[in-house]
Amino acid sequence: MFVLGSLARYSNYQRRQVGCRVLAKLFSKESVSPSTISLSRNKMTSVQVAKPVLYSYWRSSCSWRVRIALNLKEISYDIKTVSLIKNGGEQHSDEYREINPMEQLPALVINDNTYIDSLAIMQYLEENYLDHPLLPADVHSKTKVREICQLIASGIQPLQNLAVLIYVGDEKKKEWACHWMTRGFRAVEKMLSATAGKYCVGDEITMADCCLVPQVFNARRFQVDLRPFPNVVRIDRELESHPAFIGAHPNNQPDCPPEAPK
Repeated sequence: MFVLGSLARYSNYQRRQVGCRVLAKLFSKESVSPSTISLSRNKMTSVQVAKPVLYSYWRSSCSWRVRIALNLKEISYDIKTVSLIKNGGEQHSDEYREINPMEQLPALVINDNTYIDSLAIMQYLEENYLDHPLLPADVHSKTKVREICQLIASGIQPLQNLAVLIYVGDEKKKEWACHWMTRGFRAVEKMLSATAGKYCVGDEITMADCCLVPQVFNARRFQVDLRPFPNVVRIDRELESHPAFIGAHPNNQPDCPPEAPK
């Protein structure tokens, strides 16, 4: 009962790993102590056969979210760059389509598995790397984080995504992007007025902050007026000097062109 109770807070993957250790102890006739079932909090790193690989583009906001999350979790990873513009977009190549059938970024290859959605990837990291949690413990705050993430990832970013802007056309793309980002930030600002502390939800960095910062960058690129959104601007400024966010910034990526604005 002690072992089962102690394992209740872990994922199925973790339980299997611990179970093997406990069985090994039992069959070797050694005593099973509480320390036998303890896990290092970032336990996945101990069983990885290769460093995770993130398929990324320097200015892809979805890739950027995941870079921030990996940095916050202190997970070492390699980057494989995929240009969204070279040769009509390397994401459309047959090789990359095998990795991500949606022909979008990011994709994360980790422990012989491939994951292709930024929010799903962050959730995977949260559930399997317990250090530096990116979701609050209480259900209400956790749900608020997820709401903000979805609002940005589903309600704003896709409408100003490169593929959409190409379809809209050069004449209308700035007006289109500004309209939808302004509309979305109104909702984000309203939510932050109820949830924000130092960061988006309370005083700890969460997945919501991972989503917010890249979207603010996009808004500035398209010259969206951010003055009506003081919480958005304040939180973005609060995070701009954080090492995990600095390391994930587009200007610090291996494929950032030398002529990119600094």
